[in-house]
Amino acid sequence: MTRLRSALASLSIAVLGLSAVPHQALAAPPKPVPSVSAATTQQATSPSSCAPTFKGAQIDTRLTQLFTNYGNDNSRTDDWTGADGTYSLRLANGKEVWVFSDTFLGQVNPDGSRPPVVEEGGTTVFLNNTFAVERNGRLSTIHGGTADKPVAVMPPRDDKHWYWAGDATVAGGLVEVTYQEYERYGTGPWDWRWHRNVVARFAPGLLSQPVDVTDLPSGGGVAWASAILKDGGYTYVYGVEDLGSPKYMHLARIRGQSLTGTWEFLKADGTWSRTETDSARLMSGVANEYSVTKVGSGYVLITQDTSEILSPHIVAYSSCSPTGPFTGKQLIYTTPETGGNIFTYNAHAHPEISGNGLVVSYNVNSFVNTDHYHDVSIYRPRFIDVSFD
Repeated sequence: MTRLRSALASLSIAVLGLSAVPHQALAAPPKPVPSVSAATTQQATSPSSCAPTFKGAQIDTRLTQLFTNYGNDNSRTDDWTGADGTYSLRLANGKEVWVFSDTFLGQVNPDGSRPPVVEEGGTTVFLNNTFAVERNGRLSTIHGGTADKPVAVMPPRDDKHWYWAGDATVAGGLVEVTYQEYERYGTGPWDWRWHRNVVARFAPGLLSQPVDVTDLPSGGGVAWASAILKDGGYTYVYGVEDLGSPKYMHLARIRGQSLTGTWEFLKADGTWSRTETDSARLMSGVANEYSVTKVGSGYVLITQDTSEILSPHIVAYSSCSPTGPFTGKQLIYTTPETGGNIFTYNAHAHPEISGNGLVVSYNVNSFVNTDHYHDVSIYRPRFIDVSFD
């Protein structure tokens, strides 16, 4: 599934036709929403004085091919063949942890298709969250449960709830991964909603199950954390208030490294409050997943452009401060996969990953769920390198 939404009735009808597939096996049903307001483009004009100059973007062949080859490799038939989400962090031992939400596990057929999911009588396992660990250019899949009965690394409490991953960080020697819990409240294909935020802490050597799970602020209708940035002694946590269209950025911070500390929320007047409902709508046009990264003396926000419905455009804003305002909207890439049933979403940066510039990932998906069976290449992350002066 995705956090994207569609206002197009024809696309909604196409997704409605997939309702026979169990909820946990649906990789792509967006929810319909109202049309985009002109107010969502309000941040597009003057650039920040600290703005780095955008030079260009190119496909990151190494990373794109790494996941293509890994997904197609049938030396194991119980590991990763596709996923979305695609957050990352680097561990002290040099390993890189890739944090995924909805994930297909299983085999790839010689013709580039995958078997149906287990719920439909096939052999493909579908989990709502997993990890992949990379070291020296080699990947391995991590899930909970056993090889015979895999479960999500952050398993749901019951069959009406599930967790999608947000950004992750390292604090006190533990991996801290944010998750948003969603819940199903009816039988209709759109009868699901965000419920709450939590952080799960994992030992770096045992990522298959959390050490503990702590509730995060969830009283303001904001899904934390679309992005995390450590800067100047604070951990900044960026969130999204998802009204379908528009989507609003919110910002919190914690002094120190751990997300389990005391949260403060940025108010409209630029001051901070410990009351979550004081959190201000800072800007619109962000996606459910985005990033804020220190580049030179400034800060760059990268996001899929949600001021346009189902936009193929990845854009950047800049600021002199991690708190914004983020201005000077620049188009940095147009995803070539978009068209027909296929859409792209949730672009964000990976500053800890080596590339020829700032590494940015985005997800690829289809409105027709059976497309994921016919072509395994659709539901995999793509990577680009973005260069700035």
